[in-house]
Amino acid sequence: MSKTRLASAKRLVVKVGSALVTNNGAGLDLQAIDDWARQIHTIRQQGKEVVLVSSGAIACGMQRLGWSKRPQSVHELQAAAAVGQMGLVQVYEGAFAKYGLHTAQILLTHDDLADRKRYLNARSTLITLLELGVVPIINENDTVVTDEIKFGDNDTLGALVANLIEAEALIILTDQSGLFTADPRKDPNATLIAEATAGDDRLEAMAGGAGTGIGKGGMITKVFAAKRAARSGAHTAIASGRERDPIVRLASGEAVGTLLVSQTPPLAARKQWLADHLQLAGRLLLDTGAVNALQSGKSLLPIGVTAAEGEFERGAAVACIAPDGHEIARGLCNYGSGEARRIAGKSTAQIAAILGYVDEAEIIHRDNLVLHG
Repeated sequence: MSKTRLASAKRLVVKVGSALVTNNGAGLDLQAIDDWARQIHTIRQQGKEVVLVSSGAIACGMQRLGWSKRPQSVHELQAAAAVGQMGLVQVYEGAFAKYGLHTAQILLTHDDLADRKRYLNARSTLITLLELGVVPIINENDTVVTDEIKFGDNDTLGALVANLIEAEALIILTDQSGLFTADPRKDPNATLIAEATAGDDRLEAMAGGAGTGIGKGGMITKVFAAKRAARSGAHTAIASGRERDPIVRLASGEAVGTLLVSQTPPLAARKQWLADHLQLAGRLLLDTGAVNALQSGKSLLPIGVTAAEGEFERGAAVACIAPDGHEIARGLCNYGSGEARRIAGKSTAQIAAILGYVDEAEIIHRDNLVLHG
């Protein structure tokens, strides 16, 4: 089963932890980073899209500043992140350039993915970068966040990114071989779990424990990340980054480490999220032609909108109202309420002339829309 699940994935998120990036705090592991670039180049040639989520800015900064112990002060952590991010991005840029690949640095906070407008902006940017053949390299913006430094982890960020771009797989590389039935460093009888269902409550008890002095997470954060990624249909592999070619082998379907399987198809999970968990900020009134278009699986175009009610920003969740007054669908609007009113009833070709720019051709893309009934 694992062969089919990962080998068929066309879009993957690869997350690498601090202990791997910095060789357990000794400094950036140039050989490891070059090796990940080579592996990502290999699977991109197989037609796969890859986003890399990398820890290591704080750990790199600590090493550059000569600090052997992770500080407790938020300001010192932010300073270390600022220093370390410079070294991290330079090394990644150089490593991928050897294989003819361009990279892009994306620094995110959890707030970026909670705010609907910033969520859509981040999604649009990442999808565009992938279409351009660029490898996005994402890290948490530790220089400006506070609570995220104390409580966050890049395993969670990896899962959020997988949800954001609707990746089919999340690969978490760590300094452990995978998830065991108990901590193998303490229990000699612990055995590796080859495959399980993401979200199985029993996995949390098996994971236990915290992270190292270098990293922030631990196996428990990876189990939680897999549960989060599974909500949008992504399977999660947890494997040792020190294995031979783990990214290439996992992407080809080879059983390496632990595979935590999602039971939800990606599209269904996204539709469920749209239908059940968003508060509606406004309403778009549709004509009969738009209703028919939505029911046939098409996006909502401005020409089918007769009016926009409420005040909302780009990325807000809005209801789509049929001429008889009932809600036919809901989705994430690509335009704010003021813009939506200006382009309502107009063709897509007129958007640029009316607004002076075009964010999206659709007012709601079908991927960001769920029908009722």
